[in-house]
Amino acid sequence: MRMYEQRVTDNLEQLLEIIPGTIANPLRAMEGLEELIEIIMDLGRPPEARFPGRVEYLGTDPITLEDIDHVVSRVGMFSGDNRAGIERTLHRISAIRNRQGRIIGLTCRVGRAILGTIDIIRDLVESGRSILIMGRPGVGKTTKLREIARVLADELMKRVIVIDTSNEIAGDGDIPHPAIGRSRRMQVATPEAQEGVMIEAVENHMPEVIVIDEIGTERESFAARTIAERGVQLIGTAHGNSLENLLMNPTLSDLVGGIQSVTLSDEEARRRGTQKTILERKAPPTFDIAIELQDRDRLAVHQDVAEVVDQLLRGYMPQPEIRAMGEDGQVKVIRETAYEQDSNEPESQDSAGKMRIFPYAVSRSQLERVIRTLRLPAIVTKNVNDADVVLMLRSYAKNGGRVLEEAEARKVPVYVVKANTIPQIQKSLREVMHLDQGAGTGSGALTGPLRSPKPEALPDTLSEEEEEALAEAQAGIEKVLNSSEPVELEARSPKIRRIQHLMAERYNLRSESYGEEPNRRLRIFPN
Repeated sequence: MRMYEQRVTDNLEQLLEIIPGTIANPLRAMEGLEELIEIIMDLGRPPEARFPGRVEYLGTDPITLEDIDHVVSRVGMFSGDNRAGIERTLHRISAIRNRQGRIIGLTCRVGRAILGTIDIIRDLVESGRSILIMGRPGVGKTTKLREIARVLADELMKRVIVIDTSNEIAGDGDIPHPAIGRSRRMQVATPEAQEGVMIEAVENHMPEVIVIDEIGTERESFAARTIAERGVQLIGTAHGNSLENLLMNPTLSDLVGGIQSVTLSDEEARRRGTQKTILERKAPPTFDIAIELQDRDRLAVHQDVAEVVDQLLRGYMPQPEIRAMGEDGQVKVIRETAYEQDSNEPESQDSAGKMRIFPYAVSRSQLERVIRTLRLPAIVTKNVNDADVVLMLRSYAKNGGRVLEEAEARKVPVYVVKANTIPQIQKSLREVMHLDQGAGTGSGALTGPLRSPKPEALPDTLSEEEEEALAEAQAGIEKVLNSSEPVELEARSPKIRRIQHLMAERYNLRSESYGEEPNRRLRIFPN
């Protein structure tokens, strides 16, 4: 047990009292009961005690129907989801039934209340924003909900209502467990009624905060959105280990904004550098913050769900903030989000000395691809205030007032990209990075084959066919640079092959034409 954790109670003895003595006595003799997760009683099998990472058998005699009836007769009534409890405790007894409805198995799960378990996310809880918590079973989602409810009600003096399906959060019986503090608890008779109780809580009792466990249906997802839209802080959990998994779940994706298919115009698809049909976020997320519980003392935080979902749909992998609780009780941030690295933290070893480029209406994926291919000492930043250079699409120059004002105030140069295509982005980057000054006259930051005499310039205006041919040449050049193997392109006209020759020349790669017209084509060779 960590020093920063202070147990309120686990009422373990009350759980052991409802279990047959032949099972409870061997368990009492074991060490480390503070880590006990659950007791398993399945008909015809030896009873088990489950701890983190191990299972202990409580004797060799198989469980009988009499053993199961012994427990069932001592707990409250089982609800529609086959769960029961012990009054004024947090323990949960779940039943497994046969086809005739007879109970033939029991999972007796230990419920605990722990002070300090939300220290690692207390700043987020106090922010007033809605929080969604995800994680595998047994990692501590419900335990954190109890502590969040107590802290908000007792320490921040907010009006908190706990929506308690199967009495999972505040225990069995009419009087809620002290673990939720002054929070009020509304019980839910059956899981099917949960979304109705959620709406009733907002309409009848004027809460500032609603806490709910296991949002699992489309109707509950809709009810959660209704609550959030009324200005109530929502703290909830949902099935799923990660934000990406939740986004792909059609039942629950609305919690993080949902997905819709959008067809772009030819011009817009070309500007973005994407296909015409793309996926976009459908609506604002119900929850502002998403937390992925990786372990009891380690979690990942997505502080802007809308931005992270947009990144995922555009093919970017999010970089959540990783927090861990040390043995000394101090919260340690292992990795900041990409935004915070750009905004607050000192430059990392990977970004130190690199030019920071802020793209305005310029395709970020295309820009990053060009930077990788040209091996430029540059990174793309999300904040204009951190940029060394602004790269702006020409057609958006008139609408970039705020960006232009901030750039002018910080004396940051602004370069215009004529079109959102790889050749035009390359041309602008060569100007930004002074790549066309001749050998040995550049900024000194570049290495490798880019240090070459200035090649002949590419045409400023390109037809659609020429753009396609340059994109093909770009892909071929990348393959040559990565594999050191020659690449042959598709057959093109002499004029277009000339442009492809110029592209290869920019990378100091040799290129030759082969075949007879009209099937003559370019072959690019490694340096």
